[in-house]
Amino acid sequence: MMEDIGFNSWFKERMDHGKTDNFQIARIIAVNKDNFLIRNEKSEVIAELTGRLLFQAESPLDYPTVGDWVYVQYFNNNSFAVIDEIFPRKTVLRRKTSGKKIEFQLIAANIDIAMIIQSLDTNYNLRRLERYLAMINEGNIQPFVLLSKSDLLSPSEVNEKISEIHTLMPDIKLLAFSNLHKSGIAKFKDIIESGKTYCFLGSSGVGKTTLLNNLIGEELYKTQTISEKTNKGRHATTSRQLHILKSGAMIVDTPGMRELGNIAVESGLDQTFDEITSLTDQCRFNNCTHTNEDGCAVLDALTDGTISRKRYDSYLKMHKESAYYNMSYLEKRQKDKKFGKMYKSVMKRKVK
Repeated sequence: MMEDIGFNSWFKERMDHGKTDNFQIARIIAVNKDNFLIRNEKSEVIAELTGRLLFQAESPLDYPTVGDWVYVQYFNNNSFAVIDEIFPRKTVLRRKTSGKKIEFQLIAANIDIAMIIQSLDTNYNLRRLERYLAMINEGNIQPFVLLSKSDLLSPSEVNEKISEIHTLMPDIKLLAFSNLHKSGIAKFKDIIESGKTYCFLGSSGVGKTTLLNNLIGEELYKTQTISEKTNKGRHATTSRQLHILKSGAMIVDTPGMRELGNIAVESGLDQTFDEITSLTDQCRFNNCTHTNEDGCAVLDALTDGTISRKRYDSYLKMHKESAYYNMSYLEKRQKDKKFGKMYKSVMKRKVK
């Protein structure tokens, strides 16, 4: 049944019944360089995009990603398919592409819960955790923090890390575990639910793929050790793929992210730094920048210690960064649209 791979009432209500006479419904479970792997209730096959969908796409957001639901046509005795259209997305995870290029990169769609995995070694970083949370909150996805390699610390030290996170984010759900000793794995299995889609997010080397293997119960996917020279993780997962566990839960494993820039995550920042944004309505000026104005409730809270300096600095940095990326992206989109119109005009003249 399609419900077994996440086709719940939200998607049923948005189904175009006029299309189902000629098209079937499937889910994207992997994105390859030139094609997609899709799954329905019966099988998995390779699929490609129609020329119309390719031509009409204006940005990476217009292409399918892992977790998407799509309308498809099957050919050659259901051994190959063509993707005609993407379903409306309930949720979407996206970030700025790495490097200087100002563009969105889709990570996954229709995720119910995003699992941020940080290991309890040099990878543990509250500022990076805030960046992940901003991205997840912007996508309207429920976050969950997993602290791997708990075997590296004593139980009291693990509890200190948990308390540190809960001090900043009181409502965040959190679990510490060890892939090595298998502690916390059984509890994690009890947490994940059949029919729901989860996504593993985190740097290389934190144990995402090893955790997936532990959930499956065998070494099905390749893992890498930490580099002794750089003390950084190596990429074991090289592409995003949706895995269906025996329990019925679905997990998207993603490559490690060494750079996490966000574009236009205003609401995500508001949720992530709610102890700061809840004060902004109390500022004297509506356009307060919270940097040097008299009567700024945020600066007053910073002075009396209600909010921490690190959280304040992180909020300002991410806010400025997001605004800059968003402005640059909008400028790029305007240029792309002008070029697109010119190209179509030239092609029409050629046809005449």
